[in-house]
Formats: sequence, structure tokens, C-alpha cells
Amino acid sequence: MNTITLSDLSQFTGTETWYRHFTGLLYTDGIQYLAEQAEAYWLIDAIASYQHQLKRDEYLAYFQVWVLSVAGEGERKYPFLLPEDGYKAVLTCWPDTPKEGVKSAVIQQIEYTDFPLIELKLYVSDDVLMLPSEY
Repeated sequence: MNTITLSDLSQFTGTETWYRHFTGLLYTDGIQYLAEQAEAYWLIDAIASYQHQLKRDEYLAYFQVWVLSVAGEGERKYPFLLPEDGYKAVLTCWPDTPKEGVKSAVIQQIEYTDFPLIELKLYVSDDVLMLPSEY
């Protein structure tokens, strides 16, 4: 696995190529780079697996905020999003910016990951998965 930083990801500000997950979800150059560099195609799979269910929710049908929070020390924007004991990460989905005390639409505890970032935020907008810098 290659090292990847948030700075690496912030360089993506658009996409030249559209990639298609087998579920139909599209994703951008930045997401493809993330998946390759962090060996994280599983993250695309996880987000794509919820799309059929989330499309039925009026608050999530067209825009979703996804946050992956990995166990460990480090500076976090969302310190209230931590995996449960015995898990290495938690993946959550929100209709807007995550807020403490508000229940997320999706909470998936992840038993094992060696994902290199402590926290990552992604968007799904109109059936396209993207980095925040690509929105």
C-alpha cells in the first residue's frame, strides 16, 4: 500500500474520466486514485451497496456525506465518530455535515482495515461518488 495524504487528495478538483461501479454508481478520478493508492476498492463497494436503500430517502436521494473514521490517534474533524470497541473503523452516511447528537443514516462498523488516513469525508451527489475537492 502506498502512503496517501489529504493533501494528495485535495489536488483533485474535477474529473476527466468517469468510472462505473458494477452497481451503476459513478466515481471520479480522485476516488479512483484513492482506491488504487490506499487499496480501498472495498470503500467504493461499501458506499455503493447502500445506494439502492438510500435513494428511497428524500433527504439522501441526491446528496450524501460519507465519513470513514479509523481507530487511532490523530486530529479529527469529527471526534464523536469513532469505531466501537473491537472494530478498526466506522463508515457513516449523513444528509449533511455530521453533527454530534444527530443519528446518521448508515453506521457500518468495520472489523479490519489498514486504511492510511484517520478520517476521510466523501460525497455522493446525483449518483457520483467524489472527493470534497471535486464537488
